[in-house]
Amino acid sequence: MKTTTIEQFYNEINASIPEEIAREIGHFNVFSFEELAAKLKEKPIMPYNKRTYYKISLITGKNTAEYADKVIEIEGSALVFATPKVPYHWIPKDEHQQGYFCVFTDEFLARNKSGVVLDDLPIFQPGGLPIFQITTEQRIEIERVFEKMNKELSSDYRFKYDLLRNYVLEIIHYGQKLQPKSISNPMHNASTRITSLFIELLERQFPIESPMQRLQLRTANDFAERLAVHVNHLNKILKDNTGKTTTHVISARIIQEAKILLRQTDWNISEIAYSLGFEEIAHFSNFFKKQTKLSPNNYRSQRL
Repeated sequence: MKTTTIEQFYNEINASIPEEIAREIGHFNVFSFEELAAKLKEKPIMPYNKRTYYKISLITGKNTAEYADKVIEIEGSALVFATPKVPYHWIPKDEHQQGYFCVFTDEFLARNKSGVVLDDLPIFQPGGLPIFQITTEQRIEIERVFEKMNKELSSDYRFKYDLLRNYVLEIIHYGQKLQPKSISNPMHNASTRITSLFIELLERQFPIESPMQRLQLRTANDFAERLAVHVNHLNKILKDNTGKTTTHVISARIIQEAKILLRQTDWNISEIAYSLGFEEIAHFSNFFKKQTKLSPNNYRSQRL
């Protein structure tokens, strides 16, 4: 699995970074799906990669989205948030794709005086599914913001990038309001803080990008030691906050990554087992089969 930079993104769409944008600290640009498809003479398929930039898409059409280990079939309109932390794959299923998308780096929004940190926002937290199928009324609302972005980008207004940052934040907050309240309004206390730190430590190890990369934290004890809490205390906190044990959460995330690697790479089973921290391929196969009822090879063959 490769990582796509903002420069490689422009190469993929046969374009150069506009000189004015290149001078701006950070990066921002907005595109029309229709105009891009006409330019490329084909549907813009987004390969399953990790990216170094953020992307927000408003799209109308029939599509399949592969996000982490989930596959979502989309009919009609959808608002999609993509983060550098989670690879995704976007496959258009018809010729009539409409809408807009913007790409930006965290440095771009870092200049906003509000002090927003993108990775602290619920919409970009790991473990969620930031793909929202929306109504026609919602699509029209969001489309207006993208149209203002597109118009402002070509203006000669001195403070246009400050205004563009506000438009990006407006769409981010729109998306966060579409999330369940339990996600967008978490309680702030000691137990939820430890839960957040645990999830952060877990997610920081992913995605696995090379067979030589290996998980360092795999057991409940590993995480408890890193967080300086007793393993029983960590388990109780996670059980109270998520309804799941520490081992269950870790196992579920390892299985999620295993499915991604089996589906999206040509690594052999031994390489995948090693990268996920298993000393023996048999241990990985038994673990995978216990969780999914399928052997790794059977799962891979079903996805072909």
